[in-house]
Amino acid sequence: MFHQMYEEKYMRFYGGKCKAVTFSYDDGVKADKRLVEIFDRHGLKATFNLNSKLFDCERWHGRMDEQQTYITFYNRPHEIAMHGARHVSLDKVPLAEGINELVSNKTYLENRFGRIVEGLAYAYGAYTEDILRVLPSLGVKYARTAKSAYGFSLPDNFLLWDPTCHHTDERLFACAEKFIAADPAGELKHREPLLFFVWGHAYEFDDNGDWDRMETLAAQLGGRQDVWYATCGEICAYKTAYDNLRFSSDGERVYNPSCLSVWIELRGRTYEIKPGNTVQFDKEI
Repeated sequence: MFHQMYEEKYMRFYGGKCKAVTFSYDDGVKADKRLVEIFDRHGLKATFNLNSKLFDCERWHGRMDEQQTYITFYNRPHEIAMHGARHVSLDKVPLAEGINELVSNKTYLENRFGRIVEGLAYAYGAYTEDILRVLPSLGVKYARTAKSAYGFSLPDNFLLWDPTCHHTDERLFACAEKFIAADPAGELKHREPLLFFVWGHAYEFDDNGDWDRMETLAAQLGGRQDVWYATCGEICAYKTAYDNLRFSSDGERVYNPSCLSVWIELRGRTYEIKPGNTVQFDKEI
């Protein structure tokens, strides 16, 4: 090993882990109930992106009614996020209408589920530069696109968060195998944490008759001691807390002003920086 790697600081996920897995599913359809059961059985966590003016549209991929949606997602470990009130393409409507589409969606979900809703999945993966500029003022912390990155990096901009791939992608299992085999802490360089991020629509498993695809993936990814299972919102909040750490000028002390514990690796040792605490790093190599 060369000396430089010991002086570089690397974010580690909750519990000091190097890898994380998350899922994001759209539309609030009846097939979500089966998907939630699979996730729960394997200890996986997901974000479900819901519309608020399309309940009980049975002919549109079997959407759940309002009560079914509430029962499926209320008081569960999974996250609720926005998908637009009416699932309109944000690049096809005036800015004011797009803003109303998101604000009304957010307000409904927060009031119905009793949660603060800060995430968004762009309907049809569409957005505009104007929408991007206003999202922070609407209380949106992250927004998922529909563009496959085929990688495991965290986004530079959480409002343009590209997932690893869609669950129907032919490269899905190759990506999963590569992710499972990876060991960031064992590398000389490029020791950054890794995120495997899958998205889709649960009705596609019914349409394609391939629920075994998700059963196989869930069994492959679940129950691993080296992986943090989190929602999109939890990952965004954690990365934000890490980015807000304050370091001394010589880099040998760090203060955590957030309300979350944060883990960091330096010189082959992983440190937990608890909320409100200052930690001095061990200088011995």
